[in-house]
Amino acid sequence: MPEINWKINNIRKQVSIIDGHAAPNLVLQNAKYLHSVLKAWVTGNIWVSDDRIVYVGKEMPMNLEGTEVFDVAGKTVVPGYIEPHVHPFQLYNPHSFAEFCAQSGTTTFISDNMTFVSFFENKKAFSFMDELAKLPFSFYWWSRFDSQTELENERELYSNASVMEWLDRHDVLLGGELTAWPRLMRGDDQMLYWIQAAKHKGKKIEGHLPGASEKTLAKMRLFGVDGDHESMTIEDIEARLLHGYAVTLRYSSIRPDLPHLLKAVVDKGYDIFDHLMMTTDGSTPSFHEDGVIDKCIRAALEAGVRPIDAYNMASYNVARYYNMTNLHGLIATGRYANINILSDEYSPAPEAVLSKGVWLKRDGTDERVFPPMDLSIFESLKIDFDIHETDFQFSMPIGIEMINDVITKPYSVKSHGHHILSTDHDESYLMLIDRKGKWRINTMIKGFATHVKGFASSYSNTGDIILIGKSMHDMQHAFQELKKMNGGIVLVEDGQVVTSIPLSLAGAVYDGAVNELIPLELALKSALKKRGYTHSDAIYTLLFLQSTHLPYIRITPRGIFDVMKNTVMLPAVMR
Repeated sequence: MPEINWKINNIRKQVSIIDGHAAPNLVLQNAKYLHSVLKAWVTGNIWVSDDRIVYVGKEMPMNLEGTEVFDVAGKTVVPGYIEPHVHPFQLYNPHSFAEFCAQSGTTTFISDNMTFVSFFENKKAFSFMDELAKLPFSFYWWSRFDSQTELENERELYSNASVMEWLDRHDVLLGGELTAWPRLMRGDDQMLYWIQAAKHKGKKIEGHLPGASEKTLAKMRLFGVDGDHESMTIEDIEARLLHGYAVTLRYSSIRPDLPHLLKAVVDKGYDIFDHLMMTTDGSTPSFHEDGVIDKCIRAALEAGVRPIDAYNMASYNVARYYNMTNLHGLIATGRYANINILSDEYSPAPEAVLSKGVWLKRDGTDERVFPPMDLSIFESLKIDFDIHETDFQFSMPIGIEMINDVITKPYSVKSHGHHILSTDHDESYLMLIDRKGKWRINTMIKGFATHVKGFASSYSNTGDIILIGKSMHDMQHAFQELKKMNGGIVLVEDGQVVTSIPLSLAGAVYDGAVNELIPLELALKSALKKRGYTHSDAIYTLLFLQSTHLPYIRITPRGIFDVMKNTVMLPAVMR
């Protein structure tokens, strides 16, 4: 359960407002607001003192000295939206993404910690998280139990001591997501111990169970998994609910399942909305041009979900599941003043947003009060090595074929042996290089594109460097451009940079506003599409090339890895 930070003197002041000995900062007068427990629209006045709602009801304060009274008659007032499954490093960073999301009413994150574990010692990560907690925004976190790939130092990063330090934090609400759940099935008692430890501390366990059979769902429930966000069909929803899972539905850049799933729920007449939540599941920046959780609510309304159920799915249901309705998801006395003011109940994009009692948006305008933050924790990626002609040896007999954006399978590589490949086919050279230059893995990738000549990215699951292309010369040029940028993504053609995204924070995330990042991402995706990339989200392709939670073959720091057999097929080569 989240820690309550109000001290005795804060609480005494808040109580004194009820008696008229002190005045609130703000009153939202004549509010038609959602009472999430009653499942009804209620009319009343909402008193706010600093970051807390101190009263909701028919009364007005006896003392209004210095109080802002904001009449919201004719408007609709709902709790701030909660994103229950955030990957806050999809090119953007936690600070920039929070500032962006707050403008559309999402004022609380429950976020992945994998990037922190990958790049920082716990002490450094925790210090940064404590600074994030000071913002007019609510941050909560997961504790991962695995790296989602094959690392030589996995046991060091995910040691028992490190994981337990994460689980001891009040702002860590869950263990997972369990992308390495097959290890549980194979008898990994360390992971089972962490699950039990998390549950003893009152935390949830989030699964990652796409396509899981009924028996697998039963086993994972016995292991302690509480929820899952991988439903792709109405049958998946039914199976998870039958086994007692909480179900989170996705509306993301690679799995936009939410609209058709909710339509199926409505068509079947299921009254199950109290047991559903919604997430955008780490979508890439341009997916959010038209919203975040408000986008999910809009899709729910269009699918025929009742407004009250739709708003509860985006707030109260999440807070109830994570045992934090004392702070979130409810417009009631004692909660954080996270409040969205809407033109009406069918318009989830807010006209005004309060987060922890701070106006972040009013009358449709960004108040520009979100404080800046020191992001120097993300040290610049300094690439102090070069790649040479001898690194471009592509004699691997096994290549990686893309089935879609993120699913890959092995294929037999024909001998090419040329510095430039033909654009008559969709095979390209693929190289993964250690970010410190110690090792490399060379193979072929089929299905990425037909006309991409040189492409380099330091954005990847592990932060190592991905090179793809038809031309060894342009691949080498792309690497040099990446080196000059101190990290990022760059597309090169015939010795010229076509487009790029600078990722100056650890070579992984953008140092700037999401609104600045979106056009850069769109330009990259457009350029790749023109050159034969036929899938929907190239950013996720880069992220998941190394991710062993997906079938069937991956390129990892240990080498080419067979996910189904849990073995290295071809090892990395030391440079």
